[in-house]
Amino acid sequence: MKLGRLNHIGVATPSIAASIAHYRDVMGATYITEPFDLPEQGVRVCFIDTPTMSGMDGTQIELIEPLAPDTPVGKWLENKPYGGQHHLCFEVPDIEIARGEFEALGKRILGPTRIGAHGTPIFFLHPKDMEGILTEIMETPKGEGH
Repeated sequence: MKLGRLNHIGVATPSIAASIAHYRDVMGATYITEPFDLPEQGVRVCFIDTPTMSGMDGTQIELIEPLAPDTPVGKWLENKPYGGQHHLCFEVPDIEIARGEFEALGKRILGPTRIGAHGTPIFFLHPKDMEGILTEIMETPKGEGH
């Protein structure tokens, strides 16, 4: 497995609206997507683009708010009620090849491959197998801007 591009940093928040205001008013974010629900994952999400010097795609911040307290992110926030870094997401060219390689290395995959917030296949790796970091693997989006 080769390290792919860092696509985004997932940040869990008890309030997307408050987090958007923070990134806009305190951090100077200028491009923030409209929040949308991913009911199959139990979250509401939006993306904040970070600028780059080269003009190429920068890393995004994915804000994730639980839709209910009994969802995985809702339970995560029980221990960190102010929110914080939830996961890192790396791109791979082929999700099935990547999944097979991680399985061959004995890494624990959390659940089936599914469609993520970018509309591409994703899966998560257990933090205990990834240096203490919940790690999302996503297939590189196809099309404009990628």
